[in-house]
Amino acid sequence: MNSVSPLASLSSGEIDDARARIADSAIRSPLLRLDAPGLPFELWLKLECLQPIGSFKIRGAANAMALADPAALARGVYTGSAGNMAQGVAFAARRLGVPCRVVMPDRAPRAKLDAVRRMGATAVRLPFEEWWAVLRDHGHPEERGHFIHPVSDRAVIAGNGTVGLEIAEELPGLRAVVVPYGGGGLACGIASALRDAAPDARVFAAEVETAAPFAASLRAGRPVDVRHQPSFVDGIGAAGVLREMWPLARGLLAGSIVVTLREVRAAVRVLARRARIVAEGAGAVAAAASLRGMRGVEGGAVVAVVSGGNIDAHILRAILEN
Repeated sequence: MNSVSPLASLSSGEIDDARARIADSAIRSPLLRLDAPGLPFELWLKLECLQPIGSFKIRGAANAMALADPAALARGVYTGSAGNMAQGVAFAARRLGVPCRVVMPDRAPRAKLDAVRRMGATAVRLPFEEWWAVLRDHGHPEERGHFIHPVSDRAVIAGNGTVGLEIAEELPGLRAVVVPYGGGGLACGIASALRDAAPDARVFAAEVETAAPFAASLRAGRPVDVRHQPSFVDGIGAAGVLREMWPLARGLLAGSIVVTLREVRAAVRVLARRARIVAEGAGAVAAAASLRGMRGVEGGAVVAVVSGGNIDAHILRAILEN
């Protein structure tokens, strides 16, 4: 396992280079304006749920795989993921003909588990606490091969940052971007891109009440651990803020908006009924935060990143029927 040190800021060049590398893997996802009467700003959706694997994770995974040493990849690759990064790495590994293993929490959704296996990867399921240790410690002592961290890998964050470049190019009146916060890799990637591309825009983390470590860490002024409560919002909600991500997240993000499970369910229904978009729980968190309303962005454009759409059918059905 690797030693862990704080991550330094990414340059715009790293993100530009990542965009060129992943052009044949990730699509330029559409921006869709959501009909949301009563909000004092235009609300736009960045539809990363329409990526080939149903998640933004394809961006960071493709960039990290492209930059990895071929000799290291020949021994195989593995990652730790609740499901979406697992699919991203499995997708890239299949293209390269590289053996792939993914360490997943034992309560990972069936839809994500099935997708990983469909792509030819081997899923290793662990209790949540052991799975979280893989992310915290940057690897598992019993796994072999090249480890790609799903969050705090510079190449992964640079790939994620390409989302920010696309938003800035299409919305010149951008005031804010709201991003689901799991480990901070997507939010920090987008904020790094916007630092040069749209310097007046603020980036907010969106978390769910069942596990909101970034909000708790901001209150404490240091990274803290929190109690994680399982819910249908499985793609975010970590047990703590990764120490190496804390300086980057604290410096780049404008704050955290914590939403309730009820608000997330309502956002899933709004996205399905008004925009005809299927979002998983984590993918709807930023929309839930934005639909609540935000101060200081009146008259401008706010983007909610719909980060993924990989939701079990029975969960989606239960949400839509209520």
